[in-house]
Amino acid sequence: MPYVMVQIPNPPAPTISPAPRSVPTSADVARLAGVSRATVSYVLNNTSAVRISEPTRRRVRDAAKELGYVPHAAARSLRAGHSRMVLMPAPPVPAGPLYSQFVHDFQGALSRLDYIVVQYGACGLRGDDAARAWAELRPVAVLVPGPGLGPEGVSVLKRSGARAVVTLSSERVEGTHALLMDHEGVGRSAAGHLYARGRRRIGVVVPEERGMDMFAGPRLAGAREAVRDTDATVTALPLAHTEDSAAALAARWPELGLDAVFAYNDEYAMLLMRALQDAGVRIPEDTAVIGADDLLLGRLLRPRLSTVRVALPSGRDLAGLVDRAVRNPGAAPEAHEPLAATVVHRDST
Repeated sequence: MPYVMVQIPNPPAPTISPAPRSVPTSADVARLAGVSRATVSYVLNNTSAVRISEPTRRRVRDAAKELGYVPHAAARSLRAGHSRMVLMPAPPVPAGPLYSQFVHDFQGALSRLDYIVVQYGACGLRGDDAARAWAELRPVAVLVPGPGLGPEGVSVLKRSGARAVVTLSSERVEGTHALLMDHEGVGRSAAGHLYARGRRRIGVVVPEERGMDMFAGPRLAGAREAVRDTDATVTALPLAHTEDSAAALAARWPELGLDAVFAYNDEYAMLLMRALQDAGVRIPEDTAVIGADDLLLGRLLRPRLSTVRVALPSGRDLAGLVDRAVRNPGAAPEAHEPLAATVVHRDST
C-alpha cells in the first residue's frame, strides 16, 4: 500500500495582545498638573466652597483631558455617604411632547445641582416589583411617573439609600413627596366647556393603547361629573392612535349622533378631527372638538383646535424639591397640586 507524504504547516504564532493600559487616577492628574489630589477633587467636582485660581483649574482640567481621567462616581458616593444619582423610571405609556419637555427641563435643573440623572426602562415590571429593581442601582432619589407604587416599594427604596421618593400621580403614597395630578379636572374642564357651548351629546375618547387607562379613566370620570344632573350625555369612544382606527370611528359618527367630543388630548384630537373631516363631518358646525395639552400643532390646524392647557410643575421647582429632600431626608413629605386645567377656546368648539 503506497504512502503519501503530507506536510502539515506550522500554526501561526499567537498574537500577543498589548498589555491593557492602566486606568488613570486622580493621583496621576495631580502629578501632571503639579497640584494636590485634594485640588484635583475640588476642581473636577466643581466645589465652590474652596477658592482655586482659574489658571490652576485650567491645568487640572487639561491634565485630566490628556490622561483621559474621569472621576469615579462610586468612589465619590462612598466619600459623600450617598450617591448623586436621581433615577427616572420611564413612564408606563409613550411620552408626549408636553411630558418630554418637562423631563428635559427637570434633567437640566438637576444637572446644574450636580446630580446624575439616569432614565430607567423596565419592561413588565410595575409597582413594588419595579421598586426592587430600581433599588439595585442605589439612587439617592427616584421620580415615579404614574400610579402603582405602594408603601412596601417605598420602604425598599429607602432602605437601599434613597433619600427622596417623589410620585406623579392622582393619589398620595405614604412616605413619598407627591405631585398630585388631577386628571379628573382635565375631563371636567373639557366637558364643562362643551356643555357651555350648547353641546349635549358628548363623546369622550378613551385611548386603547396599553397603560393609558390610568389617565384616560379619570378624564372620562371628570367629563361625566361635569354634566351630571343635566340633560347632557357622555359616551365613551375607544380609539387606537392609528389612522385606520380613527377612520373606522368616523364612519360610525352618523349612528352615534354626537355633537361634541373631548378627544383625551391634542394628539388624539388631531387624529380624529382629520378623520371626521375626511368623512364629511363639519367642525365645529356638526361636531365640536376639544383636546388637551395645548400643543403648537393644534394652533396650526384649520379650524384651530380648542384645548385644555395643563400646567405641569417647572423642572427647576421639582429639582429644588428633590434637592431639599436629599439634604434633609427626615423632613415631612411635601404634597403639591401643580396641575391646573384651563380651557383655551379656539375655532373647533
